[in-house]
Amino acid sequence: MPQTEKPGTEVAARTRLRWWTELPLILLVYSCYTAGRLLARGDTSTAVDHGLAVLRIEKALHLNAEHPLNRLFTREAWLGVPADFWYASLHYLVTPAILVFLFRKRAEVYRRARTWLMTSTFIGLIGFTLLPTCPPRLLDVKYGFVDTMAQYSSYGWWGGDASAPRGLGGMTNQYAAMPSLHCGWALWCGVMLWRHGGNRLTKVLGVTYPVLTVLVVMGTANHYFLDAVAGVFVMGVGYLLAPYVMRVADLVRVRITPRASLVAARSGGAGSPIVSAGCQTSAGERIPSQRESRPAAAAEPDAAPTDAGDGAPAPAR
Repeated sequence: MPQTEKPGTEVAARTRLRWWTELPLILLVYSCYTAGRLLARGDTSTAVDHGLAVLRIEKALHLNAEHPLNRLFTREAWLGVPADFWYASLHYLVTPAILVFLFRKRAEVYRRARTWLMTSTFIGLIGFTLLPTCPPRLLDVKYGFVDTMAQYSSYGWWGGDASAPRGLGGMTNQYAAMPSLHCGWALWCGVMLWRHGGNRLTKVLGVTYPVLTVLVVMGTANHYFLDAVAGVFVMGVGYLLAPYVMRVADLVRVRITPRASLVAARSGGAGSPIVSAGCQTSAGERIPSQRESRPAAAAEPDAAPTDAGDGAPAPAR
């Protein structure tokens, strides 16, 4: 008697991840993220109002880490220049590197980790759209912030407009400070390093990388402290939603997969008696219902062995 399986569960368990499907998926999500940042520029005056509102909230909560860090990075080039390189590049390098590591070495956790990261990124995109926020570096100088990216632009590839390559600053949304996905992605990287790195060094890096990223985004005047808090919150929501997103993806995959592929995925290609819809074979049979396919035997009921004499030849088999 064939066993029944819950639709989607076996297909999800047996689906083998391939780099040529994973890479386009990641590029698609990042392209949507980048395009969304460009489309969600928002009104400049509204973004400035939101930035000032964040400052007022931090003042009420006695949170003012941005000013002393920004003054330190502005005064000390040996801190400011590495911090600008950190802000402009590491999230493009570390995050993909950990994704590749998980894909190759921790395949059993890769899909959940990738879904968590992508879900959180889309939530951050919603935040950029609904709450355009001016970063500290773009506020009026009377608020006491210095744009270190502009101050040290001669040291790197970025220009004075943004962390984008020189001359391309106008192609980015500079009012996407809330939430800080720099901090959110760094937290994701830290969790992956801590849980799956495998040694003490990776655990240390798992703690220091997100902590230093928070200090960098504030010291370079690219984010407020509450932006970093919002980035952590977004990652938390993405973590909780990731199992549901994977479940929906499995259901969609089951519905769009042809029935033949579904049967092949469940059977593993061998060992199953199911060879076509509703047909089964017994031991020794290679063609479904091969006995019923002989019309001669079915058409001559009088030729059955029970009706023949002792000397009658047996029907050919």
